[in-house]
Amino acid sequence: MWVGDRLPLNTNGRLPPRDTATRNHMDPKNLLFIISDQHNRDALGCYGHPFVQTPNLDALAERGTRFTAAYTTCPICVPARASLATGRYVHQTGHWDNAFPYFGDPPGWGHRLIDAGHRVESIGKLHFRDSNDTDGFQHHEIPLNVVDGVGDPRGCIRDNAPPRKGMRNGVVEAGPGDSTYVDYDVNIADHTEQWLQRQVAHPDAKPWVLFASFVCPHPPYVAPPELYDMYPLDQIPLPVQSRPDERPLHPSIVETRRVMNWEQPLSEEEIRRMAAAYYGCCTHLDRQVGRVLAALQTSGLAESTRVLYTTDHGESMGRRGLWGKFTMYEESAAIPLILAGPDVPRGCVTNDPVTLVDCYQTILECAGLRLDDDERQLPGSSLWPIAAGEQLDRAAFSEYHAVATRSASYMLRRGKMKYIHYVGDPPQLFDLEADPDETRDLADVPSSAAVLSGLEAELRTIVDPDAVDAQAKADQQSRIDEFGGREAVLARGTFTNSPAPGETPVFIVDDSSRDNPA
Repeated sequence: MWVGDRLPLNTNGRLPPRDTATRNHMDPKNLLFIISDQHNRDALGCYGHPFVQTPNLDALAERGTRFTAAYTTCPICVPARASLATGRYVHQTGHWDNAFPYFGDPPGWGHRLIDAGHRVESIGKLHFRDSNDTDGFQHHEIPLNVVDGVGDPRGCIRDNAPPRKGMRNGVVEAGPGDSTYVDYDVNIADHTEQWLQRQVAHPDAKPWVLFASFVCPHPPYVAPPELYDMYPLDQIPLPVQSRPDERPLHPSIVETRRVMNWEQPLSEEEIRRMAAAYYGCCTHLDRQVGRVLAALQTSGLAESTRVLYTTDHGESMGRRGLWGKFTMYEESAAIPLILAGPDVPRGCVTNDPVTLVDCYQTILECAGLRLDDDERQLPGSSLWPIAAGEQLDRAAFSEYHAVATRSASYMLRRGKMKYIHYVGDPPQLFDLEADPDETRDLADVPSSAAVLSGLEAELRTIVDPDAVDAQAKADQQSRIDEFGGREAVLARGTFTNSPAPGETPVFIVDDSSRDNPA
């Protein structure tokens, strides 16, 4: 049953566990790694949405395994993608926010595969520093990286950060139309089809990895008119806790609303227009993914290639009076994740908690490489045995040290319980089975005290929350100083989206948000 705009957890099709010691090693295969940007987990038909049309991803899930408890390691682009590339948590790499782009250090799975003689290439968005870096890809086609190799140093300002003027406009102006992101995704699909055709003509001796990275449904919230019209506004329900009197008043969430300029409520029509545009972009993305999967099939490579689909983080879509990502609520931190292809169980669903760090071991195992001693110390685990039925006694972990927060937040998901730790603010605790919409915070409920303390203790075995928060802030202040100080950062302005290749970034400078001279 669909409740509001959240989905209940689903355990249908779960396979029985198998002993890890007796699991057969996978045959080496190619990997087509398809990733999108800001794809809300619930905005797919295979995850239970009643009307969003994603038939190609739904079909991929039907012939593979779908993960219902998958999470980003950080709900913002650059840190999530650096974590994915390296198999390490954000606090282990120091890529704190969108001003700390990845440039190949520490090395990741791409470097390991290249050293072993495998072809590893990318098409589309990376959001790394620069394509000239040795970043784990031998070749980049139409790459999108951070603006000017710098990114967004304004996100480093976390103490009394001024509101971001452009964020609100992006939702108010949502609707039908064209955008460079819509066009870019078509171009990415074109290049991916051509890449697969070339691979047939000139096959590699060893399994390859192709990282096909789309930008939709990331803002701008503008969808092709025919796709926007597929989602009539009168059929779109209002998001959970979207009305002003329903919004949670947790101090960290209030701060995010303030900085992102969401304090004043939007009209119901504006909220629904944004949803229709977002859903239209999800369908546009699905169509491009469908083109790529069809090309894989017609090329004859499907039987020698596994497919992994995921995204870097979610999208709030107006829930709790927020848009974008930035929080540990399910709509922001949870992600879709689907595996399919040779040796992958078909039509199965697993609730085992997984995160983007698991991609490291997953990719290496797919290619036939075994972990070395250092890699065995990494926090992730291969997803292939989990898909095959093995159950691991572990929790999913995520963290956030970026824009629109005064201090760090950390998430731990174990079973049905989710714990959110805020440095300097009260914690939150949710039972996702009884309360999938996360509207009932159990942190102050006496009967939950033991669960709360147990999850906090487990969190502290992964990270020292206060020490890491202090290190992130120190590094961010150093980045601000490198850029010329707070006033110089604010004078540069901000932008709402990284430009597509060939597009010039448009900076928004709001003089009213600048600091007054002392």
